[in-house]
Amino acid sequence: MDAIKTAGLTKYYGSARGIEDISLTVEQGDLFGFIGPNGAGKSTFIRALLGLVRPSAGRGQILGLDIGTDREKILAKVGYLPSETAFWPGMRVRDILKLSAGLRKKNCAPAADRLCQRLQLDVSRKVEQLSLGSRKKVAIVCALQHEPELLILDEPTGGLDPLMQREFFALLRERNAQGATVFLSSHILSEVQHHCAHAAIIRQGRIVAGGSVEALVRTGAKRVGIRGRADLGDLPGIRDRQVTADGSEFLYSGGMPALLKALTEANVQDLTISEPDLEEVFLHYYEEGSGRR
Repeated sequence: MDAIKTAGLTKYYGSARGIEDISLTVEQGDLFGFIGPNGAGKSTFIRALLGLVRPSAGRGQILGLDIGTDREKILAKVGYLPSETAFWPGMRVRDILKLSAGLRKKNCAPAADRLCQRLQLDVSRKVEQLSLGSRKKVAIVCALQHEPELLILDEPTGGLDPLMQREFFALLRERNAQGATVFLSSHILSEVQHHCAHAAIIRQGRIVAGGSVEALVRTGAKRVGIRGRADLGDLPGIRDRQVTADGSEFLYSGGMPALLKALTEANVQDLTISEPDLEEVFLHYYEEGSGRR
């Protein structure tokens, strides 16, 4: 059984595009990254999965349950962290956590205590006294304390300092090792590359690439760095060239013999050839779709 499976999932807001024809499968036990900038459709897709908005077309399942008819059953099995959180003013953190657990009719106090200690969250404070990062911690505990089968996290690290980000991802890896599936929506590419096994890239409401993170990075293009005044002319396959004080860097997707021949005829003092990172792959898909090269 897949954790998430959609076919042609589409959502329009009047004439405005939300998401279009998204067919996506996330296997149980995966730590899956959903990548795209703000406005790409990440949050709309998540809200459609959880029944927070009604799809215009298509279908989907979460843990074998239909997103159109089994919403309550789905929500009982899912921990959801929205990109923006809001709480009732005047409530203390402990009351928010208790209310969240009560909605699920479950005693989550032991798990909540452990999570609050890990995240250094003061449960005695009122929500309006909290910083953005502390409010995000409250939302994280609400999403994790009932130990759900599936975690759906929308831009989860916004507001967290680097130490708390590290602790947060440690918690995710622990839950994932225990069998929970993690669906991580983010525009921070390094988060996905460092922590996720599989990922999909969304652009203007559509999936433009997907697969293992390792395969996404392994595009066939190479990152080439040259020290020295090397003039490679109009060698086919060069893009994103950046000239530095002592040389140049570029992505190269042409034939290696042609590159080596050009380099032997140039004034090269040093040379590095490496795989591109996920950010460069991501930008490639976005620039390709916008007509840029």
